[in-house]
Amino acid sequence: MSRIPLPDPETLPPALRKMHDEAGPSNWSARHVARAFAQHPDLLERYLAFYYPFHTNEGAPGRLEPRLKELVRLRIATLNGCKTCKAARLDPDHVTEQEAALAVDVPSGHPFTPRERAALRLAERMAEDHHAIDDAFVRELRRHFSEAEMLELMMMAGQYVGFGRMLAILQLEEVSCPI
Repeated sequence: MSRIPLPDPETLPPALRKMHDEAGPSNWSARHVARAFAQHPDLLERYLAFYYPFHTNEGAPGRLEPRLKELVRLRIATLNGCKTCKAARLDPDHVTEQEAALAVDVPSGHPFTPRERAALRLAERMAEDHHAIDDAFVRELRRHFSEAEMLELMMMAGQYVGFGRMLAILQLEEVSCPI
């Protein structure tokens, strides 16, 4: 049960109502997130207006390839225990179902590129122990990423970690099958 009031869908502002209704009955979390943000709809709208273009490079605002960001998002979803985030497929054209469902759970067992492996290691450290990111690790990242790419990668990973944990804290994320 959510730790924040979830108003009736009929009372939602138009953008949240659209999000709720387009999610479909099986997308429990998206429907609940839409309802939870009824008290501050512009916050979610502004967040999504920033997040999705950078995640997908829609309108080319990002420097990192969407595949890399999607792999990092999925790895963090696994580490956060966020079933909703793990089930979402935001880049099915570049990340296979096998990679999304299983490979990001054990990255060492999949033939990711060295750049992808470095990004996944960063995701793990940011999600599990950001204090373990030392100068040697940053030097390793610099072998694969420009300064601008490192900033984008860290910012995207940070928001993936934070948003997933917010969903869990507010119990807006599906922690067990609702059936």
